[in-house]
Amino acid sequence: MPGPTAGPAGETPTAPATQAAASGRTAAAPGRGMIAVLGGLVALGPLTTDLYLPGLPVIADDFAAEPAAVQLTLTFSMFGVAAGQLIFGPLSDRFGRRPPLLVGLVVYTLAGVLCVVAPTLPILIAARFVQGAAGAAGLVIGRAVARDRFEGVAMLRFLASISLISGLAPILAPVVGAQLLRVTSWRGTFGALTALGLLLTLIAFGALRETLPPAARHGGGLVATLRTMKGLLRNLPFLGLTLTSTFAFGALFGYISGSSVVLQHVYHVSPQTYSLLFGLNSFAIVAVTQLNGRVLARRFTARALMLAGLGTAVAAGVALVLLTAVWDLGLAGVCPALFVLMGSLGVILPNSAAQALSLVAPQAAGSASALIGTGTFLCGALVAPLSSLGGSPSAVLLAVVVLVCAVLSAVAFLALCRSPRPVAAR
Repeated sequence: MPGPTAGPAGETPTAPATQAAASGRTAAAPGRGMIAVLGGLVALGPLTTDLYLPGLPVIADDFAAEPAAVQLTLTFSMFGVAAGQLIFGPLSDRFGRRPPLLVGLVVYTLAGVLCVVAPTLPILIAARFVQGAAGAAGLVIGRAVARDRFEGVAMLRFLASISLISGLAPILAPVVGAQLLRVTSWRGTFGALTALGLLLTLIAFGALRETLPPAARHGGGLVATLRTMKGLLRNLPFLGLTLTSTFAFGALFGYISGSSVVLQHVYHVSPQTYSLLFGLNSFAIVAVTQLNGRVLARRFTARALMLAGLGTAVAAGVALVLLTAVWDLGLAGVCPALFVLMGSLGVILPNSAAQALSLVAPQAAGSASALIGTGTFLCGALVAPLSSLGGSPSAVLLAVVVLVCAVLSAVAFLALCRSPRPVAAR
């Protein structure tokens, strides 16, 4: 499998690797303790996004704001995650994985307190930006640790394992959020996130060990970091896989941001019913992610899996447009199409991330992870408000957003990842 070799700081960190043992990485199964810790940290991102989704209409009522304005709390949170990864990824390459992660968790907890007490919508939006930026530490450093410790199928299995834990977050978060709304206000949901941030800070401080030794860290400051990122972006396979992941994530967040208002305002489902539908679709992506990492990756090339996943996503997007704009079959038509879409993302997202990271030297894994994550969340932030353009939610706009993102993801992969020897987990 093409993979990385560590080169001097400042060199383009993309080269074939054939000496995994010399680099300290392993093809063995990842430990359960590390999976549990990093899975919880990575889960903080989707929990931050999804726990309060059933309360979006309530927030709009409390602040007397339009749904599109309230969705900016989600948009700016994703902008924050995008920006935060550009900060914490390079910092973890220079100072190790542990210190930046702990700083991010502390800031996340403090931002959560501000969300709880926010007196106006603009202050809530600003607090969500800081919360997203700080929470990005877990996302970006979790992927970097995978690159530090594993390669090949072992890395894909590690990513699949932490995805299982983090994938339970979007299944459970809307359900928990809807139940919290029965006993508390939307501010209570942010209180729960704040408590979780504090708990993870304590766990990470006591349980997380450093995985990037000082000798492997990336020195040279900002100039060297920018040179590293430039080298990564000039590598066409890495760029193609990053864009593939970016646009696929755009389809995911187009669904996440638009489903709450569309299902509740257009199809008139209750917050509890919405949380169940959201959880069912989240189950699809988690189940397929596990199937991909544990079974499919051993039997098929990563390129074959990517083509199948992308083709399915495009087909689901086409079906959604037809079911909302032409046939208008209501929930009976929309829900199965969304379920299939989520399942396809369970193939696209982990494979694109694993392939991209396999091209990167260990001392640049944080920067590479930052580029992957920044692109995905930036795209998500841009598409988040599109389903409510014009001031009212639209199922047709949601379907169009999903289809456009799926098509762009497929085009990026086909145009830039055409190597006869695809970067694949074997």
